[in-house]
Amino acid sequence: MSDAILGQVALGYSPFIDRNRAVTATRLTVFPLKPDVPLDAAQLLQTVAGVWPADGARVSLNVASESLLQDLLKAEVATNVMIEIPAFMAGEPDNVQALLALHKHGNTMLLKGRPVKELPREVLPCFKYSIIDLSDDRRAGEGAHAPGAVTRSIPHVQSGIHSVTDMENSFTRGAAAVLGWPIDDVVNMTMAGGKPAGQTDLQVIVELINRVDKQEPIEKLEGTLKRDPSLAFKLMRYINSPAFGLSVEISSFRHAIMMLGYQRLKRWLALLLATASKDSNLKPVMFAAVRRGLLMEELVRSSGDDEMRNEMFICGVFSLLDRMFKQPFSELMRTIPVPQRVYQALVDGEGPYQPYFELVRAVEAESLFDFKSAADNLMMSVGEINRAELRALTAAAQLD
Repeated sequence: MSDAILGQVALGYSPFIDRNRAVTATRLTVFPLKPDVPLDAAQLLQTVAGVWPADGARVSLNVASESLLQDLLKAEVATNVMIEIPAFMAGEPDNVQALLALHKHGNTMLLKGRPVKELPREVLPCFKYSIIDLSDDRRAGEGAHAPGAVTRSIPHVQSGIHSVTDMENSFTRGAAAVLGWPIDDVVNMTMAGGKPAGQTDLQVIVELINRVDKQEPIEKLEGTLKRDPSLAFKLMRYINSPAFGLSVEISSFRHAIMMLGYQRLKRWLALLLATASKDSNLKPVMFAAVRRGLLMEELVRSSGDDEMRNEMFICGVFSLLDRMFKQPFSELMRTIPVPQRVYQALVDGEGPYQPYFELVRAVEAESLFDFKSAADNLMMSVGEINRAELRALTAAAQLD
């Protein structure tokens, strides 16, 4: 079946995060580029199944096209695919039977937005959660605890979260999960002083990256790694993951260097560095860093330039290290060796990688305007970008 739909929509993604700061599902936002052009629901579902198969992780479809959403309501949708239904559609009598059929099939539906009128009584049980934006939450104005006069018949997911404080308050008010990237406040909180969680781990990895960059003898590298056996285990787990694509199992650090070489090993040390923190509030940040690295790499895969691909991967993975180390990039890059083009993007906010970085941010923000602007600046087609996104999400799922 054709994937022509990938040239007709813009895709964005964000995580569902539970009380333990674990990512429980991915939201895939689908924007039609031309609202008057019909879109094929079967193509969309086939595309989604390529990343999130029926026996895989959960994905929530946030479709900004009423006609496409109407077609999805009538389609056979895998039960791991959740569908977000705007409140105005949930209140339409013509949609009642389709909602009841999806619910009977076992599909999870989420009610998006606050209804302007009472919903038909029979459709209420169809919705597992309602999605309530923080700016539209009447409880939020009363502090952390909900006022007694405001009651909800459906558990809710809080969207519009941009800080750890907002996230924590949402959970206090009873949110089952939050939706988005609550990383802005993490910068302020972690920059306040003190040492980040897992500082010893981070220092060991930084030392390893420096030694690998200098291509020091294997014996010295092994000696550094032995200071923290848990890091050796994590590194072996990453290298042996399906995302790495090796045909043989790597059994030791020495074996890894022999099979990979110093430069390929460096990129996986970068990944290890970006996921080493034990601070639970940084879990969403680490999740974002891995996906940024994979997406930036995929955006230039067709270039045939392996050096550029590796540098883009490191640029994306390192793009949130300031949160974890509690230091600005200008200081961090004095101790962590990075290529000049990566340095330009992270420290100076310029250079050849910066436009790709802006595109990644647009995808994370689920912003159609910024997506189009970044795509135009890079002279990349929407189809190319969407395919890169899906490949990156597939690789991320294999790492998870």
